Amino acid sequence: MPYYEFEGVCPVVDPCAYVHPTAVVIGDVIIGPGVYVGPLCSLRGDYGRLILERGANIQDTCVMHGYEDTDTVVQQDGHIGHGAVLHGCVIGRNALVGMNAVVMDGAYIGDESIVAAMSFVKAGFQGLPRQLLMGSPAKVKREVTDQEIHWKNQNTYEYQMLARRSGATMDEVIPLTAVEPNRPRLKGSTDVKPLAEQKAG
Repeated sequence: MPYYEFEGVCPVVDPCAYVHPTAVVIGDVIIGPGVYVGPLCSLRGDYGRLILERGANIQDTCVMHGYEDTDTVVQQDGHIGHGAVLHGCVIGRNALVGMNAVVMDGAYIGDESIVAAMSFVKAGFQGLPRQLLMGSPAKVKREVTDQEIHWKNQNTYEYQMLARRSGATMDEVIPLTAVEPNRPRLKGSTDVKPLAEQKAG
């Protein structure tokens, strides 16, 4: 597992968290209980402190970093989509940052807010609760709906369960050379569907 002490500061990982073996965790990083850190994440605590609070997730190929004397924080139940970059910012409680979005230094994303995929949140942005942010630079489009919060909560719960499932069952193996008969399909913990599909239903 690639954890690295840096200048005498060692990462802290709660025993109930799951950090994929290909993620890299360096220096002043604090990972709380029930957190999921996906494959190929880079958590570089070699200047500022990085904090993932209880039940948060940060998915494949995400990057967290920050300047010295700053904290880059994903608060409780925060949900960070594939490929996002967080630099010196704070993601509020139960907020979601979409795939390949970028949130810059000194920005604050309010509780239960959603940053749409591919959005760019400028340095110093100060958000309020339940804002939907979209675009480059990101602008507030409207208030997040109860349906969107419900969908977000379902997905976050899936990742909280995935942390447990991964810790219990993920093993490095030699792949099969052919598809076996009656190959099983993997199921989540809930029947969560893409948001667009839910809105159409």
